[in-house]
Amino acid sequence: MTFDATDSVTLKIWDKAALHHTLDSAVSDLSARHNTTTCRIAVTCSGPNTFTLSLRGEDRVLTNA
Repeated sequence: MTFDATDSVTLKIWDKAALHHTLDSAVSDLSARHNTTTCRIAVTCSGPNTFTLSLRGEDRVLTNA
């Protein structure tokens, strides 16, 4: 998996069976590029079968909904 974005990447995932594996790989790749933990990577559903992964800022904290 390769992408050029510095702080975020958007993926269109058609294969539902590969959804979790694909997102896990993308989170790992993005966190490695930024030398940070995977919990600093936010995953949002940005459309049908489309997910955006982005690097969360240091000042943001996880909240429970």
